[in-house]
Amino acid sequence: MIEATRGILILACGNPSRGDDALGPTLIERLSALPDAMPEADQAFDLLTDFQLQIEHALDLQGRELVIFVDAALAGPEPFAFGPVVPEPALSITTHALSPGGLLRVYQEAIGGQAPDCRLLAIRGYDFELGAGLSQGAAANLLAALAFLVDWRGRRA
Repeated sequence: MIEATRGILILACGNPSRGDDALGPTLIERLSALPDAMPEADQAFDLLTDFQLQIEHALDLQGRELVIFVDAALAGPEPFAFGPVVPEPALSITTHALSPGGLLRVYQEAIGGQAPDCRLLAIRGYDFELGAGLSQGAAANLLAALAFLVDWRGRRA
């Protein structure tokens, strides 16, 4: 959990040891290395990574204006998809992980009130083998997603 709450949270999930599953954490790593993407005068957003979404992440949503979830996608459009996240109608907790919609459902049930505006940046991956690095296709998709996010952030400032 992050101690200080800022308006925007970018929360990336993925296992850096599982090939293209590292797309989310790698995007956060590269985003934080771009000084123009996070000007010091604009302390408006936080970056957070984890292997997967857990119930505890509902606390990270409190007081946020906007949350952007970033994750690798096994299927879907290339190079990425970006769209709103809505709470899942029924909560299905597994021992593995929650979906962003499942996390919003947990937020509504455990914390209550209006959940922040949430978006999902799903970056298309291809190879999720343990010990593999990013595939060439996923690396290209990552660059496109990073450029989109920086541009999108600039338009919101």
